[in-house]
Amino acid sequence: MLTRYKAWANELVFSMVMGLPYEEAVRQRTTRFGNMVHTLNHVYVIDSVFQAHIQGRKHGYTARNTSDHPPLDELWDVVRALDEWYVGFANGMSPEDLDRSIHFNFIGGGEGVMTCNEMILHVVNHGTYHRGFVGDMMYQAGVTPLATDLPVFLRDVPQEFD
Repeated sequence: MLTRYKAWANELVFSMVMGLPYEEAVRQRTTRFGNMVHTLNHVYVIDSVFQAHIQGRKHGYTARNTSDHPPLDELWDVVRALDEWYVGFANGMSPEDLDRSIHFNFIGGGEGVMTCNEMILHVVNHGTYHRGFVGDMMYQAGVTPLATDLPVFLRDVPQEFD
């Protein structure tokens, strides 16, 4: 359910940002990643890093964001594909699989260990956190963002549980 929520919320946020003039989406603002698109790119980078951890492979990133971001439509394409991967991965996991511990190295240095379940929870929470920053930037652009809260998802999207 959480991965489906994340995909739904990303679809809403990307549709809102794509509905803005591109200059607004990339306007430099006083925020950690500078603009809406670069903030969404950071979320993609971290989602990719944790996918690699789950798959037991190297991710190739040396920082938690790239120096630049792709065009918004290209970013949305790769985010949507990664969201689909997370939904499919989570749907295919047994409780035992989700409790599997994974050892990894943090980008900033140091070792970590988390279960698959904890990694999924992290990417969901992390995305929610940064979508909040994008929402704030939308307010700065004079646009009231749509609600992307979990209760709204549960109310508006039919839930199918296996």
